[in-house]
Amino acid sequence: MQLVVARIGRAHGIKGEVTVEVRTDEPELRLGPGAVLATEPAATGPLTVEAGRVHSGRLLLRFEGVRDRTAAEALRNTLLIAEVDPDELPEEEDEFYDHQLIDLDVVLADGTGIGRITEISHLPSQDLFIVERPDGSEVMIPFVEEIVTEIDLEEQRAVITPPPGLIDESEAVIASSRDEESGEPCGGATSGEAPSGDTHETLKGDA
Repeated sequence: MQLVVARIGRAHGIKGEVTVEVRTDEPELRLGPGAVLATEPAATGPLTVEAGRVHSGRLLLRFEGVRDRTAAEALRNTLLIAEVDPDELPEEEDEFYDHQLIDLDVVLADGTGIGRITEISHLPSQDLFIVERPDGSEVMIPFVEEIVTEIDLEEQRAVITPPPGLIDESEAVIASSRDEESGEPCGGATSGEAPSGDTHETLKGDA
């Protein structure tokens, strides 16, 4: 099974290094020296990682045969794809690969259906479930444990407890009005960390 584990960004410096947008929580495994990666577009690869380092919070990679800024810049926006055993699972029980989460049904605690996860969006601050609702519209649900209370792979569902307004904007208006009347601060989405060790890898073609 092929999983997208990174996207190449801009060239860095003049010696062939590139920045990469990491799409896995296991970069030391997927993007370590010696890793051979397929690419999209396919004609660009395969690429072999020669060295990597972190600079200003960004991962920089250098590939075999890429020795100058011009060659590095030519790789920009290339997707890096790892071949992964489909039976391979993350080390921790509460870790998930993206392909395990795609197509899960999203339901409330009482079983009310919300929609289906079609994409995982990896942002610097947090990850989001992109959920397609039955009417074709989309809603973004932060993948934080205060909101996503359960991932049940056997039942193929994600159970959520959304704050007012996350699913239905009218609820946010009502909640805000109540807070104003009572003089209490307005409520909002609760921030928090993603479930421990959640592993972000995307099926090829779903990036």
